[in-house]
Amino acid sequence: MLRAFSTAATGMTAQQMIVDTIANNLANINTNGFKRSQVDFQDLMYVRMQEPGTETAAGVTAPTGFEIGSGVRPASTLKVFQQGETQNTGRDLDVAIQGDGFLQVTVNGQTKYTRDGSLRVSSDGQLVTSSGYPLSPAISIPADTRSIAIGQDGTVTVMTGTSTTATTAGTIQLAKFANPSGLTSEGGNLLGDSPASGTATIGTAGTNGFGIITQNFLEKSNVQMVSELVNLITAQRAYEINSRAIKAGDEMLQTANRLST
Repeated sequence: MLRAFSTAATGMTAQQMIVDTIANNLANINTNGFKRSQVDFQDLMYVRMQEPGTETAAGVTAPTGFEIGSGVRPASTLKVFQQGETQNTGRDLDVAIQGDGFLQVTVNGQTKYTRDGSLRVSSDGQLVTSSGYPLSPAISIPADTRSIAIGQDGTVTVMTGTSTTATTAGTIQLAKFANPSGLTSEGGNLLGDSPASGTATIGTAGTNGFGIITQNFLEKSNVQMVSELVNLITAQRAYEINSRAIKAGDEMLQTANRLST
């Protein structure tokens, strides 16, 4: 009975982690460029009471073994980099990446990555994120800029003063990774590289497998409310079933205790 208690307890802990992950997904359903997470699990060690193929009688071997599992444990959380819905904002400094790639930003001297394309112009004329982090490489917008155009390849052109000719202010370069799921979540819509993600490959949007950049659009979260609510109900029911397993074990112990008195 004690094994059933600990096994069911691991199941309850696992379902609690699923609920925590779903809650974070739903909380960020309106976060620009947010990618939903899912939890992966692994079964725990087994108590093997009989090996498969054990001889049970003269010339007779068991086709199967006899083993009892010890429960489940969380193995990892995985970010799902499925494309989120793009929304037309009509704002010149909003950009969405359609396809593979991340915007690069400089945070305290380090390069971080994001899919949030809600950009601003800082007081010193730098193109920055909504949190004030400058793009990398830096792009400067002249103070007398009348309009800004961002091409699908990331080229930023501006119309300044009374000029009728557009000038190039810079190019938004993208980064991609061999294993984007290995990126670490930094908060503030930022991701950091890690040994698991590999080093960033830098390139121009629309070339060599990089996605294109679309002006006047924002990529929204890829969280699907209906799917998350279904997963939430499933996790809740699984939690209840595991708690019932503990209750059943307790009732069996009570019965055994009454028989022994």
